[in-house]
Amino acid sequence: MHFLAKKIIIQSIQKLATSFSIENSISLLNLDSLKMKGKLIGKNGENLRFLENLTGVEIIIDENPEYILLSSFNPIRREIAKLAIVQLIFHGRINPSRIEEMVFYSEKKILNKIFKIGKKSLIEMGIRIIHPELIKMVGTMKFRSSYGQNLLEHSREVANLASILSSEIGLNVKFAKRAGLLHDIGKVSDIESELSHALLGMNLAKQFGEHPYICNSIGSHHDEIEMKSFLSPIIQISDTISSSRPGIRRKNYELFLKRLNEIENLAMNFNVVKKAFALQSGKELRVIVESEKIDEKKLSQFSCDLLKKIKTEIKFPGELKITIIRENKVINLT
Repeated sequence: MHFLAKKIIIQSIQKLATSFSIENSISLLNLDSLKMKGKLIGKNGENLRFLENLTGVEIIIDENPEYILLSSFNPIRREIAKLAIVQLIFHGRINPSRIEEMVFYSEKKILNKIFKIGKKSLIEMGIRIIHPELIKMVGTMKFRSSYGQNLLEHSREVANLASILSSEIGLNVKFAKRAGLLHDIGKVSDIESELSHALLGMNLAKQFGEHPYICNSIGSHHDEIEMKSFLSPIIQISDTISSSRPGIRRKNYELFLKRLNEIENLAMNFNVVKKAFALQSGKELRVIVESEKIDEKKLSQFSCDLLKKIKTEIKFPGELKITIIRENKVINLT
């Protein structure tokens, strides 16, 4: 029996041919001319700073006239910033109001793209009827990584392995594919929760009407709850195989991203904060505050309070620079 199990697993792995790419935190964008670079920077860097503040992406412009670098640990933010810059260059007119308009347009465009990626992935896996929120989560996986491994590629690999293993032992192949693809949806949820990603994913699957066996296999793939069907160990085995291939995962990278997220979330807990972005590999925290909720006299004290809270709650090596941004916008119509 032990030999048969080994044989089935080895044959399943051999049937799965897959490639993977290492995720990074930098995007490259080509520029046509020095004139366009000057427009993008703006007077005294005004346009550049405004674009960075709206997107939470660090834009690196050096002497090379041919390209600029977009740096952020969040791939969705990089895509939004990249699309916004492309649109600004295409239209040629670059000023704060136009930047704001293009960033808003890019956010809508990227959200639409995420939904299309999710839909395409589900169709390719042969999964038809599914809640729209789950389609969005599957698409979001494309822009997330787990220990340096692209989350969507990992989930697709788990789904394929699970379906092969299930067919070998006579289980429901459609259930296996569905559970494999959805097993990590807890990692892309917007819900703030103390639950692990497996239990959060199980709750989301229940909420959106997935079968109890699929919900249980999502919740139990890290042994946090009892397995209630043969599908659950199949998902766990497939997840282990996918994530344990040599060189596929980088644990230090995942811990680094987790720390940056914690810094941002901690800043967002203050009710005066509108947005918070970790930049320069976590060496700088840029915080945009609501001008109506805090005046300029209190900014210095707020910065000290925030720094103290970060030092108390997060283990952070090296120095952290905190930049507080408060701005008033006045629009006059004639």
